Amino acid sequence: MRAHFPFTAILGQTDLKNCLLWTAIDPAIGGVLAMGDRGTAKSTTVRALADMLHAAGIAAPVVDLPLGASEDRLLGSLDVDAALARGEVRFRPGLLQEAHRGFLYIDEVNLLDDYLVDLLLDVAASGVNRVERDGLSHQHDAQFVLIGSGNPEEGELRPQLEDRFGLSTHVTTIRDVGVRTEIVRRRLAFDADPDSVLHAFHDQQQDLAGRVSRARSSLGDVAIPDRVSAAAVQLCVECGAIGHRAEIVLVRTARAAAALQGR
Repeated sequence: MRAHFPFTAILGQTDLKNCLLWTAIDPAIGGVLAMGDRGTAKSTTVRALADMLHAAGIAAPVVDLPLGASEDRLLGSLDVDAALARGEVRFRPGLLQEAHRGFLYIDEVNLLDDYLVDLLLDVAASGVNRVERDGLSHQHDAQFVLIGSGNPEEGELRPQLEDRFGLSTHVTTIRDVGVRTEIVRRRLAFDADPDSVLHAFHDQQQDLAGRVSRARSSLGDVAIPDRVSAAAVQLCVECGAIGHRAEIVLVRTARAAAALQGR
C-alpha cells in the first residue's frame, strides 16, 4: 500500500484540516468543499485523512472518484451473461459501494461530467444506489460524505452539487518564506525516504488520531447551549441564508469542534 504524506506534517491549510477533522467526527455535517490555488496540498491533505482515520480505528474509507470514471465504475454493474446462463443476479460493486459509510473524494470536482453529477445527486439524496440493466436490478445502501476540491478558475461548480457540501473553505498559497521553505524540506524528505518522515511524525499522528477517536465517542455527550444555537441562527439570518440547513451545519460543526478539544 502506497504511503501517504502524514496529516500532521502538513503545514498551513488549518481551515481545510479542521473541516476534514470535524466532518470525520460528525459525518452528518455533510462533507467538505475546498476550492483554491493549484499546488496547495488540497488532495494531499484529503488523502492523508485516510491514514488518520485508520490510526483512529475509524472504519471509514476514503475513495477517489476519477474525472473520467464511467457510469459502471461509479454505480457498479450487473453481469447479464451470468443471469442468462445461471439465472442469478451478479453485481460488480462500484465506487459508491466502496465509499459506503466513508468518504467519496472528487479532485477537480468542478470539472466532473454533468451526467455523473446527476447520478451522484440522486444517490446522495436517497442513500441508496439502484442499478438496473436489461430487466435486472440490484440495490444497496450508499451513504457517503462528499469531499471535493478544485480550482475555481477552471470552471464553476453546479449549484445543485455545491449544495451537497456542508462546509466550504478557500485554500490559498502560503506566502511566508520560512513556512514555504519547511514545506519544501518535508516534501523532499518524504519523497526520498517516506518511512523516516512517517516515523518522525508517528507520535503526533497517534495523538491526533486518539483525539479524533475520543471526540467521535463523546460527541453525543457534548451539550449545545441555547446561546450557541441562537448565535448560529443570527449569523445565518444576517447572511441571508435560505432554509435552515446552514444553522444546523453550524451547530453540528461547533459541537464537533468542542468534542475535538475535549470540552
